[in-house]
Amino acid sequence: MSNPFLTPPAKPGHGIIHLALLPPSTPRLRTASYQYPLKLVSPSPTRLEDETRCLVHTIYILTYGGGLVAGDSIDLTVTLEHTTRLILLTQGSTKLFKSPSRELVSKQRITVNLAPESALCYLSDPVQPFEHSCFEQSQIYNVTVPSFSAEHTASLCVLDWVSSGRPANGENWSFRHYGSRNEIYLCFPDGKHRLLLRDNIMLDDQHLEGSITDRMHGLAVFGTLVLYGPLCKALGQFFVDEFKALPRLGGRKWDSGSESGDEEADAAMIKRFARHRQGTIDGVLWSAVPLRGCVVVKFGAPTLEGARRWVRDMLLHEGSVVKNFGERALLCLR
Repeated sequence: MSNPFLTPPAKPGHGIIHLALLPPSTPRLRTASYQYPLKLVSPSPTRLEDETRCLVHTIYILTYGGGLVAGDSIDLTVTLEHTTRLILLTQGSTKLFKSPSRELVSKQRITVNLAPESALCYLSDPVQPFEHSCFEQSQIYNVTVPSFSAEHTASLCVLDWVSSGRPANGENWSFRHYGSRNEIYLCFPDGKHRLLLRDNIMLDDQHLEGSITDRMHGLAVFGTLVLYGPLCKALGQFFVDEFKALPRLGGRKWDSGSESGDEEADAAMIKRFARHRQGTIDGVLWSAVPLRGCVVVKFGAPTLEGARRWVRDMLLHEGSVVKNFGERALLCLR
């Protein structure tokens, strides 16, 4: 007869993060479990200066050896209870090691369940695929819609980006396959689910004319920033406004001064011109579009540092991320 008290063995690569709210209203990390090759590190939470009762927890998502070997599989489930806030970070780029064949694919799946008024900030380092690597990942965000008011829904700030590999080794989009999918679902009190957003990227060296390198047109980084919820509303609007203010053919030049006589407006225009000039120097190409309550930002740059600097400067200038999550949220962008 088998022992009924034996716990089932944990599956390799599986992890669980559960951020709970204990009485009276104190967020606590109830669970942070993981199995090889996944590793989770949790430093002490930080307290926001302007909200004395708001604790922000941080989890570093790591892998042994700094990356995924061919065939590795990561499956992480994250649960955020009411009003809790979590920062997900990495300690360097997620390296994807060489695969002996196209059939042996490394995989990563992250499922996040967000209660009303919870918030997630996931600003990681970029994924770095090595030559001949094969990788697929998916990030699923299940947002519970509150029955009392849609204004108290959860918030998301998620960065998903990939680099061209190791330039020092002559790699330039030299992998076999890379796929990444981000999905946001609205979960209603009656149990129904509705797909709010699906963003999908696939880079493959087969089935299309020309190599991946040719199709990337000199870009070394390509990324997506997804913003959703009340805590990210101002940040999303900031990206949309900045994109609308990009120079167009026949448009007015920012450096030509302002005729309004408003010193505040002039100062804002000067700062905007400086940001756009630095983006031009770094060769950053980007767009921002509001979509069904979300804002999706797409960007690319010929260098990793140029892309990192652009994202960091935009987030620092607007200020919502630091205000709502603290300075630790931007560690991967330094």
